[in-house]
Amino acid sequence: MGFLAFLILGLIAGAIAKAILPGRQGGGLLMTLVLGVVGALLGGWIGSALFGVGINEFFSLSTWLLAIGGAIIVLLIYGMVTRRSVR
Repeated sequence: MGFLAFLILGLIAGAIAKAILPGRQGGGLLMTLVLGVVGALLGGWIGSALFGVGINEFFSLSTWLLAIGGAIIVLLIYGMVTRRSVR
C-alpha cells in the first residue's frame, strides 16, 4: 500500500473511530489524521503479532477493521492523556 493510500486510510479510520466513541473528542482534521495513522500502525502491528494478518491492501476488510480498532485504542489513550479533571 502506498504512502498516500495509508494517509487516506488513517484519516478515514480516525474519523470512524471518533464517530464510534461516545463523547466529544478534541482535535480537528490534522489530529484525526495523526491519530488515525498511528492507530492504523498500531492495528497493523497488533494484527500481525496476534493473527498473522497485517495492513496490506487498501480494499481489504481486515485492513479496515485493524485500522479502525487501532484508531479506537489510540483515541482512548489520547482521551485519557488529555482529559482535564472536572471538579
